[in-house]
Amino acid sequence: MDARTDSPERFLVKGRLEGLPRRRADRDLVVRWIATRVLELDEPTPERQLTDRLAEIARDPVGLRRELVESGLVTRTRDGAEYWRTRVTEFDDL
Repeated sequence: MDARTDSPERFLVKGRLEGLPRRRADRDLVVRWIATRVLELDEPTPERQLTDRLAEIARDPVGLRRELVESGLVTRTRDGAEYWRTRVTEFDDL
């Protein structure tokens, strides 16, 4: 498989994510990729700012924000006011 067909970017339509892939492995890949695009590691980010960043690349920013938290890539304060990424992915340049 070449890099293009293995890339999470293959799920974008004109540079935007119109919906998450159905297959779990593909969905997880896309979520990890997006997490690295919208949040630096351990960068506290207000809910509104994260939602705005997600809205730039996805049709459903709120659903995607929820997916980031449910996947364990992103943690949030109890009241949901701040979010931060806590996990390193293969898409991080370390």
